[in-house]
Amino acid sequence: MASTADLIRTGIERFQTEVPALAKLKLVFGLELKAKHDVQLYRVELPGPKISKDLAQDERILVEIDRPQFNELAEKGTVKSYRRAAETGHIKANGDSNVVKLIVQVVERHEERGKLKKVH
Repeated sequence: MASTADLIRTGIERFQTEVPALAKLKLVFGLELKAKHDVQLYRVELPGPKISKDLAQDERILVEIDRPQFNELAEKGTVKSYRRAAETGHIKANGDSNVVKLIVQVVERHEERGKLKKVH
């Protein structure tokens, strides 16, 4: 079974493969994985990713997600499934609203380009 750090790396790489414009993004974010009686905290630095257990003080965003949802998204998630999880409240991002807006805009542009390619 993959370690949590490996799952985080896999999820990030899958997301960046689908949205290459985010591959060079420089960002430090916290990741809070919630299970029934446990919360795991990680610091993730991009590009890289460099992943360490526990939060530092330099995160621009804190991403909260339930552990089962995280496992599924990391292994099989697409940008569309991440968006659905965020829209339904399964993923929450708090912190620097400008960074959140930037990521949302890049993803939306990527999705628009995908729709244009399908039309032609």
